[in-house]
Parts: sequence; C-alpha cells; structure tokens
Amino acid sequence: MVFSSLLFLFRFLPLVLILYYAVPARARNLVLLLVSLVFYAWGEPVYVILMIVSILISWTGGLLVDHYMHMGRTRAARVSLVVSVAGGLSLLGFFKYADFVLRTINDIAHSDIPLLELALPIGISFYTFQTISYIIDVYRGSARVQKNIISYGAYVTMFPQLIAGPIVQYKTIDEQLRFRRESSDEFAEGVMRFMTGLGKKVLLANNAGILWDSIRVMDTGSMPALTAWIGIAAYTFQIYFDFSGYSDMAIGLGHMFGFRFLENFEHPYESKSASEFWRRWHISLGTWFREYVYIPLGGSRRGTSGLIKSTMAVWLLTGIWHGADWNFMIWGLYYGVLLLLEKLVYGKALSRLPSVLQHVYCMLAVMIGWYIFSFNEISGGISYLGAMFGAGGSFLNNGTVYVLYSNVVLLIALILGSTTMPVRAARAVMDRFRESGTACVILKSVFIVVVFLMSIAYLVSASYNPFLYFRF
Repeated sequence: MVFSSLLFLFRFLPLVLILYYAVPARARNLVLLLVSLVFYAWGEPVYVILMIVSILISWTGGLLVDHYMHMGRTRAARVSLVVSVAGGLSLLGFFKYADFVLRTINDIAHSDIPLLELALPIGISFYTFQTISYIIDVYRGSARVQKNIISYGAYVTMFPQLIAGPIVQYKTIDEQLRFRRESSDEFAEGVMRFMTGLGKKVLLANNAGILWDSIRVMDTGSMPALTAWIGIAAYTFQIYFDFSGYSDMAIGLGHMFGFRFLENFEHPYESKSASEFWRRWHISLGTWFREYVYIPLGGSRRGTSGLIKSTMAVWLLTGIWHGADWNFMIWGLYYGVLLLLEKLVYGKALSRLPSVLQHVYCMLAVMIGWYIFSFNEISGGISYLGAMFGAGGSFLNNGTVYVLYSNVVLLIALILGSTTMPVRAARAVMDRFRESGTACVILKSVFIVVVFLMSIAYLVSASYNPFLYFRF
C-alpha cells in the first residue's frame, strides 16, 4: 500500500485517524503499532514476522545494554551491543544481498549455484538502521532505554516513515513517544504538508517518470545527445520529487499523529557542489552514516589518510545500502571520490567561480551520478552514456524537438518546483494576507483542495504510480 493510492487515501488513512483519536491517549501507541503492522502486512504478510523478530532482537539488546551499563559491566554491554547489531545486519544482509553474493560467485567461478530468489522485504533498510541507531545510542548514553515494547514497536513500525524513511533516530522522538499533545493546528499543518508531498509525487514525479521511461527504451545507437540528456534530467527530477514527496507525506502524517520528524530534503538541486548536495539530500541517511560510521572511524581527525579511508568507507556502504547491484557500489564510490576531490583538490577553486558555474558543475555531477544509479545492466548503461556524449551521431533531431515541445510545461514545472521559488512565493502571499487570518485559511484550503482533486483525477485514470525508494 502506497500513500498515493486511492485505497490509502479513502479507506486506510481515514479509518486509522478515527480509531487513533477515538481511544484514550495512553492507548495511542498501541493503535499505531497495530495499524502499522496491518499497513505492512497489506503488501508483505509473511515478512511481518521478520519485522517482529527485528523488533524483539533490538528491544532485548537495548535492555541488556542498559542493564549492563548500569551495573558497570562495560564489556558485557559491548557484547550485547555487538550481538544485537549483528543480528539486525544479518537479517538485512541475508534478505537483501544473498542472491547478489551468489550471482557474483557464479560469475567468477563459472558455477551454477541456485539463487534463493527471496523477495526483498519492503523498508528493511530503513527500519534496520533505526533499530541499530537505537541500540548504539542506548550504549552511548545519548538515548534512554525504552522498557515498554509497545512504544518501542510503535517507533520501529510507525507506518508514516516505515517504508522509505526518513530514518528516524529514537533519541529524536523519545519524548514524543512518551508524552505528546496532538492539536488542531498540528493536524492542519500535517494535512498541508501531506498534500504538498502528494502533489509532488503524483503530478510531478509520475509524469517525469513517464518521460524517462519513454526515452530510456529508445534505440541508443541513433539517439541524439540532447534526447539522452533530457531523459537523465527527467529521471533526476523523478527521483527527487518521488522521494522528497514521500518524505513530505511522511512528515505530514507524523504531524497528524502528534509527531515531528526531522526534515529529509532542503532543495538539494540548488546546491553549488556535490558536498553541499549531500548535506541537503536524504539528510536522515547522511546524518546516520556520519554519526555511526564516519565519526567512529575517525573522519578528518586522523589526517588526510583518515579522511580518505572514512569517506570511502561511508560511500561504499552508502552504495551497498541502496541496492544489491554493482551500479550502486560504483555510484557510491563515484561520490566518495568526487567529495574527496572537492575537499582536497579543487574545492577552494570551485568556490571562487561565479555562482552559476558552480551550480552547473553541481548539476552535471549529480545527473551523471543518477545515470550510474539508474542502470542495473552495465551494457545498457554504457550504450546510454555513449548517446549522452554523441555516439548517436547527432545533437538533436525532429524527435528531440517533439519531446521538448510536448513536455515543455512539465519541464518548466519540474525546474521551478525543485527550487525555493514556490516556497518564497507562498510566503509572500501569506505575508500579504497575514493580518487576515480568514484569508490565509481560505488560501491554504483552496491549495489543499486543488492539489487533492488534481491528484485524485490523475490516480483514477493512470496506472503509472511507482515509489522508487520502495526497493531500497
């Protein structure tokens, strides 16, 4: 079940909200846990057991770590930490990477080991990282142990952010799990944020995806360079509006239930370097790797060699986390090298260039990164790369002109929508009517209704509605 589905919008969410607000406050974590398990089981009933096992392992691990730390038995606490983290990573590794390892062995050894062909549990990368961060934070003393398994289970399974994040660290919502006060203002803010995300996903990401899919199946041997770049641009916008739209909807749903999740995107396509881009893209993942991998490895505190080792380790793991294919590892290493070059070689020279050139550099780097990310098959990726750089024999043709002409409104909307311009325009309008609270309410209500009706109209008639990050 996805947020941008008629089933979720007209059945699941209304029923859950009614049930949630009908029960006493002390029972709401239990309601969240139960409805989240139903939400997950809707698509993967068998893997609910896997999620429950993961919850039990990490919850028990947190209790043991806290117990031993209070007794002064640091070594026993460390053993409990390692065992618990290893248990979570083992489940993730087995279900996500077993077949990749077997395929690699078969390719190298020319063997024929049968693949397990296990379906990837939806969201396992996200909730595994949440459970690991909880145990580590309890060990470090930066988070209190959660002795109530219902509240802990609600944290891990919470359906707004379960499937594709943002990765919520326990320490950031500990107090909210224990004590939170829902309000009409909070709920209204949540509805506004949810509808913004729904519009991003349905009206922008889906249409960008249709454009990308129509171009990627073209014959790359005769594809004009500009057509190839339009295709990668479409994918660049699709993955942004798809994922940031989901994050907006997750954050909005959190508000509806009284939670405040941290932001996950900050208009990354306005960045002027790859380093800045990754401070503004998938912020929760970057924060996770910084706190639990980069800093523990020493980072820049150990000099240039330490910086290189820590950075490359983080980005290799980032690539592996995204998927069990070589293109994801290459993508991770690509960014590791690029960020090191900016840090150690040409970063200062880059910062002295005019802003427009810095932005052009950043977007070219990002688009090449998304090209690597998008192709699981190396041969197809290589031929498409050739088309991007002129192997098709021309820069543009009549087909390119038709693609541009028929998608010009969409492309303008994608470009403007990825900037802060809509936010600044909305604030300017709200400031103009600030003294009239009624006018502000009316404007917001009109926005919500228009986006909702347009999204529903699209969903009723369209069959294309994927969520790209579900597979991670």
